Amino acid sequence: MLVLLPPSEGKATGGTGPVLEIGSLSLPALADAREAVLDELVELCSADEEKAADVLGLSPGLRGEIAKNAALRTAATRPAGEVYTGVLYDALGLATLEGKARAAAERSLLVFSGLWGAVRITDAIPSYRCSMGVKLPGLGSLAAYWRKPMAHALPEAAADGLVLDLRSSAYASAWKPAGGLAERTATVRVLQSKIVNGVEKRSVVSHFNKATKGRLVRDLFTSGYAPDGPAELADALRELGYAVEGSAPAKAGKPWSLDVVVTEL
Repeated sequence: MLVLLPPSEGKATGGTGPVLEIGSLSLPALADAREAVLDELVELCSADEEKAADVLGLSPGLRGEIAKNAALRTAATRPAGEVYTGVLYDALGLATLEGKARAAAERSLLVFSGLWGAVRITDAIPSYRCSMGVKLPGLGSLAAYWRKPMAHALPEAAADGLVLDLRSSAYASAWKPAGGLAERTATVRVLQSKIVNGVEKRSVVSHFNKATKGRLVRDLFTSGYAPDGPAELADALRELGYAVEGSAPAKAGKPWSLDVVVTEL
């Protein structure tokens, strides 16, 4: 099983690991593309703070991120699973996973990134600021830029197993599975259900969405479930107590869409 996650906007700072070695990162087919994005980001943030702030969409309170980006080549690193923070990662609780659950997380999780393309949680990276929605002056839209290298790297990483896609739309646009791989892919949407004047209302609420996605991934790892495909995934989540709705796509070569309905966190 391959689990695709979005990164967090905020990231843990500091680190005690060695400086970045792009050649040591997972998915080596992305190495050249990573070098190109890193070079341009460092150059942008080293040359013109105002332009960098505009390109990266940074408010005045986040100007410190520019200096951090400028120093990426020499900054200390830490495992990606420690760099990414926020609601989803808090609910996932990587630091408290042990034994087989921890091994499953290291084997299965792939975090998408505007800078790195995608990394595993064991990859040593520095803290950075560069979302998939950024358009770098020399490379253009990062979502579009990553599509070609991802088209080579991701099918190999997925092999013939299930792909559980929990990415937000910006990161999902950088790679879309096709053909038989799409048929082994399940995208998950979390809907909050509320009763208003006696009528059920469902909506996507960011906090519920992120927390529930983190929790359900953790539950899959700690339970030992290893579903082979989307139908088995839906059954496993139901066994774990989630209210899951969805069915096979109407057309071949399309992913499954599953809704997880929650009433509270």
